[in-house]
Amino acid sequence: MKNFVISAFALLAMASCTSVNPFFETWDTPYGIPPYDQIKVSDYLPALKEGMKQQNAKIDEILSCCEAPTFDNTVVPLENSDDLLSKVVGVLFNVSETDRSDALDAVVEKALPLLSAHADAISFNKQLYARVASVMEREYEYLDREQQMVLKKLCEGFVREGVNLPEDIQAELKDINAQMALLTQKIGNNILAESNAFKEEFGFSVSAYPDEMTTTQDRELRRRYNEFYTSRGHRGNENDNTRLILEVMRLRIRRAQLLGYATPAAYELADKMAGTPETVDAFLAPIMEAALRSAGRELKDMQAVMDADIQAGLLPEGSTIQPWDWWYYAEKVRKARYDLDEEQTKPYFQIDSVVKGMFLAANKLYGVKAEGLSGVPVYNPEVTTYKIIDSDGSLAGIFTTDYFPRASKRGGAWMNNVRDQYVTPDGEDVRPIIVNVGNLHENLSVDEVQTVFHEFGHALHGLLTRCHYASVSGTSVKRDYVEMLSQFNENWAFQPELLAAYARNAEGEVIPAELVARINNALKFNQGFMTTELCAASILDMKWHSLTEIPDEAFSDPAAWIDAFEKKVCDEMGLIPEIAPRYRTTYFNHIFSSGYNAGYYGYLWAEVLDKDAFSFFTARPDVFDKELATRFKETFLQKGGAEEPMVLYESFAGRKPDQGAFLRARGLE
Repeated sequence: MKNFVISAFALLAMASCTSVNPFFETWDTPYGIPPYDQIKVSDYLPALKEGMKQQNAKIDEILSCCEAPTFDNTVVPLENSDDLLSKVVGVLFNVSETDRSDALDAVVEKALPLLSAHADAISFNKQLYARVASVMEREYEYLDREQQMVLKKLCEGFVREGVNLPEDIQAELKDINAQMALLTQKIGNNILAESNAFKEEFGFSVSAYPDEMTTTQDRELRRRYNEFYTSRGHRGNENDNTRLILEVMRLRIRRAQLLGYATPAAYELADKMAGTPETVDAFLAPIMEAALRSAGRELKDMQAVMDADIQAGLLPEGSTIQPWDWWYYAEKVRKARYDLDEEQTKPYFQIDSVVKGMFLAANKLYGVKAEGLSGVPVYNPEVTTYKIIDSDGSLAGIFTTDYFPRASKRGGAWMNNVRDQYVTPDGEDVRPIIVNVGNLHENLSVDEVQTVFHEFGHALHGLLTRCHYASVSGTSVKRDYVEMLSQFNENWAFQPELLAAYARNAEGEVIPAELVARINNALKFNQGFMTTELCAASILDMKWHSLTEIPDEAFSDPAAWIDAFEKKVCDEMGLIPEIAPRYRTTYFNHIFSSGYNAGYYGYLWAEVLDKDAFSFFTARPDVFDKELATRFKETFLQKGGAEEPMVLYESFAGRKPDQGAFLRARGLE
C-alpha cells in the first residue's frame, strides 16, 4: 500500500469556500511539484482528515465487493486508496523536518495520533485481511514477481501488526502506537533544540563538530565542545530525553511481547535481511574486534605526537589522549603520514562543484542527466530543484537539494520522498519527487563530499526505480539493505578521473594529481576509530532493543540508569575510553526518532554488500564500465523492493557477498 483520489464530494464542498485547500486540487505546477507557496499551515489537518476519510471509503468499497478476492479487486485498489493522504504526508513531514516552526510542530503533534489510529484501524481490519489472505492462498503462484512481493509484504504486515490478536490486546497496541508516535517526535524535537543550543553556545553547528575538533588548538575548548556535544538531551533541562527514552523503550518492549516476540530487536529483525538478533550480534562481533585492534594502533600513533607536544612544553607531563583529543591528533598524524591537510583540499570541493561531480558520475555510469529548474515552487529559498532525465530520454523524476544548516532544520543528512514512484491503474507512470537534505559548508571536507554522494545514492534509488506499485518502489526495501545503494555511490566521489572533471577551486584550477593521490591514500586512515564508533553505536542500539523490561526503579533517576546501562554495554564490548559510540543514547536520533530502532547495524551490513559489489567494478579495466553499471542499475536501482535483496545480490555477483571486501576497503584486515 502506498504510504497513505480526491473525491467529487470534496471538490464540491471546497468550491463553496473562499479559500481552496491546495491539497484538494490537482497541482498545476511543473511536474506536479507541491505549490509550497500556496500551502498554509492551516491546510494540513483538514487535508489529512479528508485523506483518511477517502481511504476508508476506498476500503469500504473493497470490502463490499461481491466477487471473490483477487489481486486486481483487492490489492490494487488498496495500493491506490491513499492518494490524497500520501500527497499530504509527503509534504508535511518533509517540511516539518527541514523548515519547522512552532505552528508546524503543533500540527504534527495533532497529526501523529490521528495517523497512528488510522493506520491501526487498517492493520486490525480482520475482514480486509481475510480478503488479502485469500488472494495469497489462491493467486500467489500465478502472479508476477513484483506482485508477489507486494502481496507478501502486505499480508505479512497485517500479521506483524497484530491483526489476529484479540480485541483487548489490539486496543492496548493502539494506545501504545499513539503514545510512541508522540514520544519519538518529542525526542527528535529535543535533539534539534539541543543542537541549536550547541550552536548558540559555540557559534558552529553540530554538523561542523568534527571539523572544529580537528582544527581547535585550545585543548580546554575542545573538552568543552565534547562535553556539550556528548550530553545533548542529557542536561536536565526542558530538552532532556532521559525519561522519554525509558518510556519509549518500555512501550516498545510491551508492544513486541504483545505481538509474540521476546524483545523489540526480535520483532524488528524478523522482516529484515539479518532475520534475528543473534545474526546481527555474530555479524558485529568480528568487525568490532578488528576495529578495536586498528584503533589501538591509531591511539599509539597519536600518543607519540602528543608526547612530542609534552616535550615541547605545550602540554603538562603525563597528558594522555582523551576523547576530545582524538580528532585533533588524528589530523596531525594524517598530515605527517600522508601530507594531507584538509585546508588544502576544501577549496577544490565547493558545494556547486561537488554537485556537478555527483551528477557527472551518474551520467558516466547510468546515462542520467540533470537539468536545473528555475521558477518552480520551493519550501525554502535555499532549495535548488533539478529535472532528472534517464538514459532513454524519459523523465526519471524531480530532485531537490537543501544542503545548508539553519535553526529550523534537524541535524544530519537524509533523503525524503515527497512523492513515490508508481504506475496508476490507467497506465500512467508517476515519477517521484526526491529531496536530499544536509547540514554542510560551502567548501566541503572529505567526509562531507562523501555525504553528498551518499545521499544522492539514496536519491538515485528513488529516481531510477521502475516499479508498478509504490509499496515496493525505490527505497521501499528492507532497512538493512537500503543503505547499500547510498554507500555504493560514495565509491565514485574520489575516483581520479572524476575528480579531474569536477574538483576545481574558485580560480577554476583543477585539483592537482598529487593531491588526488594523497586523498585516496588517506581514505583508509583513522578507520579503526571510525569503524569502532559506528560499530559501538550499532551494538548500543541492539542492547537497548534486546531488553526484556525497563524496571520501575529506572524512572527514579533516568539519567543515572541510562549512564549505568551505557557503561555496562561499552565495558562488555571492550570499548576503549578514548572512543565513545558515534551516538550516545539521548541524541541517538536514528533509533529513537527516525525508524532505525534495532537497525543501525544496517549501515555496516549494507556496506558489506556495497564494497563487495564495487570490487566487480575495480576488477574491470575501466572502473566506470558501462556494461557493468547498466547491469547494476537494472538489478538494484530499478528493482526497488520487487525482489528479495539477497536474490538480487546473488543474481548480480553470481555468489554470496564476501565480508572480506568490507574489511579490506576499511583497511581492517
